[in-house]
Amino acid sequence: MSNQTILATVEKSGNRFNAYDQNGNKITHLISTDVRKMAFENGEKIEQRVNKHGKTYWKRVPAETIAVGGTIVGSDEMIEVPTDHEEVLNFIHNSYSLKPKGLMMKELKWKYLVRSAVRGKNIMMTGPAGCGKTMAAKALVNSLSRPDYYFNLGATQDPRSTLIGNTHFEGKTYFSESLFVKAIQTPNAVILLDELSRAHPDAWNILMTVLDYGQRYLRLDEQDDSPTIKVAEGVTFVATANIGNEYTSTRVMDKALMDRFMIVEMDTLTDVEEFELLSYMFPNVSSDNLKAISEISHLTRTESKSDTARISTGLSTRSSVEMSGLLYDGFSLEEAAEVLIYPNFSDDGGLESERTFVKQLVQKYCSDGTEEELFSEQEIDEVTNS
Repeated sequence: MSNQTILATVEKSGNRFNAYDQNGNKITHLISTDVRKMAFENGEKIEQRVNKHGKTYWKRVPAETIAVGGTIVGSDEMIEVPTDHEEVLNFIHNSYSLKPKGLMMKELKWKYLVRSAVRGKNIMMTGPAGCGKTMAAKALVNSLSRPDYYFNLGATQDPRSTLIGNTHFEGKTYFSESLFVKAIQTPNAVILLDELSRAHPDAWNILMTVLDYGQRYLRLDEQDDSPTIKVAEGVTFVATANIGNEYTSTRVMDKALMDRFMIVEMDTLTDVEEFELLSYMFPNVSSDNLKAISEISHLTRTESKSDTARISTGLSTRSSVEMSGLLYDGFSLEEAAEVLIYPNFSDDGGLESERTFVKQLVQKYCSDGTEEELFSEQEIDEVTNS
């Protein structure tokens, strides 16, 4: 483990390769162009080192290398979460360097997320669909370098089989434990419960005692005297949930279940933040097109929440990422909108339909004056300025 304190990440802006330290400070001028260019092209970071003569130099290192509290940690080394209070404070308040660049999450909420995990709290990530809840939860798991398990409860048809196990009758009767049983018996494990709001109520009932700080056990049967399995020390549960009337496939979650979690609400990105995210993920896609995508998505979200909304839903950040991916693969903005944006909106009502309204928004960014336009410039302005 090195004692050097600077670890640079390289980002491409136009034809320039800019370097930033773990605190976000621009240090491009300190590193040669060739080193920065090669690090970017190979998906690497750059670490500052000192030779035996006391002179500093820069070395390309694997992208998995991270900086924690001024210490460089290689990808083959585990980050040991401290237990001493002063060390815990230092770990929490220096943890922002562990957040992936592509995760648009404010520093305060990231630190709150890390603190909750370090203190063994159950965490529920909430927010609109496609805002990055699962990404944030997985980033937390990776930052702590603890054993981790993933369960998509929204896709589970048989909660008992997933969370407890199965009884088999093949010649002789025997019981096979589920992976979840193994997970809760793993000390310091982080267990991700994805789409908890879409889970069957039976899953919620099974989890009640598991998530209860005063109990923390799993009952293998509904009988009062059935065997129980104690949750191991240090186990943290991280759930994701869509909460609100607009999510028709979700269920109203039990208040008693909700009370077992610390809630971390993910914010909807602004158009500027979304543009920054898309630019980071797709550096080879035209900035004008990425800006158009972020603005179109933002306008649909704003309109869907207005008192006189002409559309019932807005485009998520996930949709913006998918749109950008289509552009990266050679689709035009018009083509991407045709296959990915318009199907989200009803075409009932002809010129008064949701789809027509969204087409007006998109046309403003697609039109180059060479093709016949669906709407006049005045009509488009009326939509975007209303």
